[in-house]
This record gives sequence, C-alpha cells and structure tokens, in this order.
Amino acid sequence: MNIPITLRLTRRKALQALAWAAAFAPPTTVQAQSSKEPFDQWVAAFRPRAIARGVSDATYTRVMHGLKPDTTVFEQLRNQPEFSEQLWQYLNRRVSDWRIVTGKEKAKEYAPLLARIEKDFGVERSVMLGVWGIESAYGDPLVQQNHMRPVIPALAALAWGEPRRRPYWEQELLNALIIINRGWGAPEEMNGSWAGAMGHTQWMPEVWLNMGFDYDGDGRVSPFGKPDDALGSTARYLVQRGKYRRGEHWGFEVRLPAAGSGAGDASQSYAAWQKAGVSRADGQNFPQPDATAKLWVPIKGGPAFLLGPNFYAVRSYNPSMNYTLSIVHLGDRVMGGEPFVQKFPGSERPPTLAEVQEIQRRLTAHGYDTGGTDGRVGNDTMLAVQNFQRKIGMLPADGYAGVGLLARLREAR
Repeated sequence: MNIPITLRLTRRKALQALAWAAAFAPPTTVQAQSSKEPFDQWVAAFRPRAIARGVSDATYTRVMHGLKPDTTVFEQLRNQPEFSEQLWQYLNRRVSDWRIVTGKEKAKEYAPLLARIEKDFGVERSVMLGVWGIESAYGDPLVQQNHMRPVIPALAALAWGEPRRRPYWEQELLNALIIINRGWGAPEEMNGSWAGAMGHTQWMPEVWLNMGFDYDGDGRVSPFGKPDDALGSTARYLVQRGKYRRGEHWGFEVRLPAAGSGAGDASQSYAAWQKAGVSRADGQNFPQPDATAKLWVPIKGGPAFLLGPNFYAVRSYNPSMNYTLSIVHLGDRVMGGEPFVQKFPGSERPPTLAEVQEIQRRLTAHGYDTGGTDGRVGNDTMLAVQNFQRKIGMLPADGYAGVGLLARLREAR
C-alpha cells in the first residue's frame, strides 16, 4: 500500500499531508523539543484549560490519565524526506489513473449521496469527488487500518513539547477532547495523521467540531465510516467558509491570444475575456458568459486558466493553488473530462495504472522497497525511485515515477 504525500502545501495542510508518510515510519523514542516539565505534570496543569472549555472532569481523566505521548511526531517534524516536483509532476501524481478509475466507481456507488449534496449545498459532485480522492484516496479502509495512528497521543505530544506552534496544537487537543466529551468519537477510534487530520476528507478537530454535522442522521458527527457526514460537512465548509456559488463551474482551461490578454490580475466576465481573444482550450463556449473569472498562468508556456469564484472556494480548504487545481482537475476527469489540452514545458504524459505497477515491480526486483505494487505512488515508491535514479546517475533524482523512469528501468540489468 502506498499512501500519498502532498508537497508544497501551506503550513496547515502540509502538516496533514506529511503525516501520511509519518504514519508508517518506524517508531523511535524522541524527547520533546521544548518542555519545561515532565509530561504527567503538563497533563495535570492542562486540566483546568480543558474544564474551562466544557470538558468534564471525568472525560479528561478517562482520556488523559496515564496517556503516553507519541514522541515520534518530533522525529517526523525534523526528518521529512525532500522531493522537488514540477507542477506537471505534481498533477500527474495526484490526478492519476488509479484515482480516476476509482473515482468513477465511487461516483456510481455514491450517486444518491452526491446528488443530495448537490441539491442541499449546490456543490458539484466533481468537486466532492476531487476533495475525497485527494485527501484520503476515497476513504480507503486499508489506509485507516494500516497507516493511521491514534491522534490523541500525537496531539498531546505536540501540545506539550512542540514550541513553534504550541498554541495551535493546544487548541486542537482541546477541540478533540470536546468531541469526545460530546460522544461524537472515542479515543480508540480517532485515528489519523500525526498532525491530527482524520477521516474521509481529513478533518482537523477544529473542522470536525465547528463544521461537522450529522448528515446521515445517526445521532453523531463522524468523519469515519459512511462518507455521508464527511462529504456533507465538507460541502458545508466550502459554502460557509469558501462562499461556494451554486450553479457555477470552477473555471476552464483557456487559450490566450498571441499578444496576451492584457488584463493582469483583473476579474471580469467570461464574455469580456472572450472579447479580449481568450477562448476555451477545448473549443467549446463558456456556459455562463456573465459569470466572472480571473486569469492564471501557473507556468509560462504551459496551460492557462480562467478561475471563477468556486476555484477559490475550494482553495479555502487549503490555500494552495496547485493543490486546488489537482482537486478540480481530478473531479473533472472522474466525471468524464479530458486531460489538459496544452502541455506543460518539458512534461511527460501521466503513466497508466499498469505502468506504475510495472515501475513498482521492477524496482522491487532491483531490491528497492516500494511498499507494494498497487499502482499508487506514495512516499515509499518515491524514495525507491530516487534511490534508483541516484544509483544510475539519472538527473534530476526527483523521485518521480513516470514514463521516462520506466524506460530506464526496462534498460536496467
């Protein structure tokens, strides 16, 4: 099993994404980075803050008494593997053949739920499938079973001994304790990343507590199990915090006139963009000419995009342009959309699922541990690729498992 690790994200989501890799790292004993008191004394001193937030004394004792902090989180904070990805590589890995195929299956399986979300919130099913696929590989139960860890010991360790963002970790631990106090979750089922992100759409405790709601009507709010609460609450998040607009698509890939658009960062109607010589890359018409959008050209000489307000609504879930583009593009591909028409400079086509599996088999045969041959490129496969690249002198040694690498593997003896 390979677990996706998202790179170049903002601080909040980067911590969540790095935890996918940390979740299956070998345990080590590392002392807190900065703690003036033993952990047990800190737990005792932290009790009044929890009580003040409404956590009962009985709940605090049940959860925190005798708790052992997960000190491996400090090692993960210090020793994350480094990879350098170009945008086309970033997108190829996330909008992968595996995610597209699996997303189509989920779209059929959960069509009634997705239709209900569209009706209740106006969020397109493509967006929901994109978030779900990027955040948790569609809630794959093997991810939860094999690669997640108890979040209370992790959050407690960070709140006790991580000095750079201690107030943040303290608040997230308090949020988790309130969730337990309300009966929404039990400590033994609250498994996730070492940063505390949990479930189908990787909620931090703050999101669970403040944006989560009981969408399946079972009397509790949970990001685990059936995806109803997770997806419904994430749609609610996009509407309330992101200001998602019903009936508008996120945007479109476009072609620019030879002289450029001349509009800078201005937002204007699609009709105005079309008048300025900007057209959809697929040759179709803009369906809502009066809706507004901004131009974005992420890489000079690569695809250009007109981004509507709903792109930025999705971006509210994690303020990274690349991350957001991967979500909306994955969602479009799952719903039958085509790859981008224009190519990124120096890019390769995405490898197929069969090609990724062949890469993993060949690397394994050469003695590199890819963590399995499931066709998903996670941290193990990237490390194996990088080590193989270094061995044969392939530059850059960037860990990218693409068709160029496969050609070199087929040549290797």
